[in-house]
Amino acid sequence: MSRLTHAMCLVLCILVLYLSGCTEPDQQTSQPAPQQPVHDTEGVIVAMGDSLTAGFGVAEEEAYPAQLERKLRAAGYPFRVINAGVSGETSSGARTRTEWMLTLKPDIVILETGANDGLRGIDTTLTHQNIEAIVQTLTDRKVVVVLAGMQMVRNLGEAYTTAFAQMYPAVAKKHGLILVPFFLTGVAGDRTLNQSDGIHPTAEGHRIVVDNLYPHVLKAIHQLRARRTSLPPEKSGRSNKTT
Repeated sequence: MSRLTHAMCLVLCILVLYLSGCTEPDQQTSQPAPQQPVHDTEGVIVAMGDSLTAGFGVAEEEAYPAQLERKLRAAGYPFRVINAGVSGETSSGARTRTEWMLTLKPDIVILETGANDGLRGIDTTLTHQNIEAIVQTLTDRKVVVVLAGMQMVRNLGEAYTTAFAQMYPAVAKKHGLILVPFFLTGVAGDRTLNQSDGIHPTAEGHRIVVDNLYPHVLKAIHQLRARRTSLPPEKSGRSNKTT
């Protein structure tokens, strides 16, 4: 393993360690309150995840969901992006609040979860089941899902890390989801893009996360638009109007 690869793996390991310590395994922190409607909005994107989504250590407007909304609107895509990240959350915690998250009426969900499961040594079968259950609930409601892949470091054991890495593409393939291979591409391991803890992205790190996500989110928007034009509202499960 090259020195650079080893360093990146070490940072990823620290990342998972820190995220898992943000809350107790199944403890729920305060959930984001539904925001007031924006009238010039084509649809709603909900960013669901742990502290990487919540934007630990940066101002709310610099976390990736807020930066993503600005980038989309500047490019002529009038979508609201709601930050539904909860620091320290496991996939089990995410699963328990999926129904609540649906009260935000998302058209698209960016799902980033599972990293905290890794450090706790949670069986990947359970993590896989949780992600599948979340995805099934969302797709049953006609929500377009962008699944953000995560990675575990090799010192957790080859069998475990391989099983973990295979979860995301397996779920994406089964459900026809849009897959982001690795959420932290270009950010993990770069000290200039992470805060002093070496773990959580800076505002600039979040900008790179947005750049990585952006083409996948555009694909989701195009899928949403195609669905809306090909099916009447009563069959698509969504109305073109926002509330």
